[in-house]
Amino acid sequence: MIQRIQSLYLLLAAAAGVGTWFLNIWKATVNDGSIRYFNAQSSFIVFLVLMLIVGLALFCIFLFKNRKLQFRLTILNILLSLAAVVLQYFKVQDTANELQASGKLITTATYLPGAFLPVLIFIFLLMAARGIYKDEKLIKSLDRLR
Repeated sequence: MIQRIQSLYLLLAAAAGVGTWFLNIWKATVNDGSIRYFNAQSSFIVFLVLMLIVGLALFCIFLFKNRKLQFRLTILNILLSLAAVVLQYFKVQDTANELQASGKLITTATYLPGAFLPVLIFIFLLMAARGIYKDEKLIKSLDRLR
């Protein structure tokens, strides 16, 4: 059934993943007055991992008849979202190091709200996995009663 709460969580995770494609993650002001942004599209690997997370979340919505596979793929997606958070951090550090290696001094640098969307993806996927697990547990208990 598509109207289950975990389907909503999976949809919210996918929407947050799409949001990361368009929002800036990091902003740095360089000593010459220019501003440098980092977003998911700045790095192919970050963009690819986020695309995979969104695609897998949308795919899992329609696996409601096979809860075991849906649960496993959601757990895989949780691991991918953790990888996205770590990868995003290291790519921002690489961007900052490239700026400093080119002789530019970063005067201010800050993470923007788009940087926290992968954390939201992680939370939504955890909640979806919990809902799928509860459904599976309920079905098993009903099978015992028959």
